[in-house]
Order: sequence, then C-alpha cells, then structure tokens
Amino acid sequence: MTSRARRFRLQSYLASTAADVRAAQRLRWRVFSQELGAQLPAVGVDEDRFDAYCDHLLVRDVVDGEVVGTYRILSAAQAAKAGGFYSETEFELGALRDLPGLVELGRACVHPRYRDGAVLSFLWSSLARHIHGAGYEHVIGCASVPVADGGHGAASLYTRLAREHLGPPAWRVRPHHPLPIGELDCDTDAVLPPLVRGYLRMGAWMCGPPAWDREFGTADILLLLPMSRMRQRFRQHFLRAA
Repeated sequence: MTSRARRFRLQSYLASTAADVRAAQRLRWRVFSQELGAQLPAVGVDEDRFDAYCDHLLVRDVVDGEVVGTYRILSAAQAAKAGGFYSETEFELGALRDLPGLVELGRACVHPRYRDGAVLSFLWSSLARHIHGAGYEHVIGCASVPVADGGHGAASLYTRLAREHLGPPAWRVRPHHPLPIGELDCDTDAVLPPLVRGYLRMGAWMCGPPAWDREFGTADILLLLPMSRMRQRFRQHFLRAA
C-alpha cells in the first residue's frame, strides 16, 4: 500500500521486513519513552509480544528515509493467535470481543518534527484505506491521557466526555486496574489530546471508565468506532486523500 502527500514528501506503506518493524519500534520508543517517560523494558525500542501478529503501518519521509509516523493493526484472526487483543491486557472486553469484522489499532505516534494536522490526517487517510480495503467493520483501540498530574485531568476529561460520548451499555468494558475516578478532582481544566478528539469527531464511542497503565504513565480509554457510524464527511475525506 503506497500513497503520497506532496506537501510533506511523505509515503505510507505496510511493513514487509523486520527492518521496517524495527524502525516503527524505534520511533515508538523515542516518543513513548524519551518524550513521554514510559518505563519500557528495552532501551532503544518499544516491542512486545503482539508486534509479531500485527500489520505495521509506517509513514516515511521520502527525502531522508526516516520513519516519522506509525500505527499497528491487529485483526481478530491474528489476535486469536496472539492470545487476545492488546486491549485485553487492560480491559475485560465482554461483548465487544464478538463484534463482526473487529480490528484493533494501537501504538499510534508521530515524530515530534512532523506533528502537523495535515500529517496526522495523512496517516489517518492511509489507515482508512487499509481498513476499507480489508473490510473491517468495527475498530477498537486504547486512547491515552497523561497522568503526570496524578490523574485529575484524565478523570475530568472522562467525566466530561462521558455525558455525550459513552457507548451503549452492551458494549461497555471493565478495566482491570481502573483509574480511581472517585478519589480524584474531576473539575480540572484539562486539554483533550488531538488523537482522542479526532476519534470522537469521527463518531467513536467511549466504552467505559479508563484503565491506569502504570508502565506508560497514562489513563487509557477504550474507544469503539463502528465503520457504519463513521461520519460521512470524514469517510469521504480520508478515502479521497488516501
């Protein structure tokens, strides 16, 4: 899969070699460990047991060859081989597990020099084309909110957004290690991360309260986007751009 964004001289493709996957893992380590302070077991790469079962979408700068953006994609069939979805390490998925055409997205990150709205849109466009071409019907993924303030901002965001974006009861999940919302200040003025904002604008639902990921230092909210619910303007924009 290849597409181009002329303005930014970018190219997107699915990893086909071990070197491609390693480049994605190095970018993930740079963002999650060096920048965000995640306590990762390895130095220089972010890797886990799920990587071997995932498709890895990469965005490369065609001028210098550097990988500047990535997503990993785990289908239900591959999750069965991996022993479950990554999100199941944080949540009891319940009925979500049985949704048709289920796919999980994760480990999204963009190089600091390329954090432009158009670059993120390009990454999403490439992802949308892959999802559309593979026939996936339901997309899940963990959206992370920093908890450097003790979790007050994450609790505030969840409480505020749950009023409009909480999904149907049948598709609620239970975190294994919940963020203790009842013990936190839920009136903090917190900034909504761009990735979470983008998913919600597309029509995604939150599936319940956040899990506390101590390794990454984040509160993770599970999101569900039925492709049938994805707002038409985003569907047309992303597929056209890809």
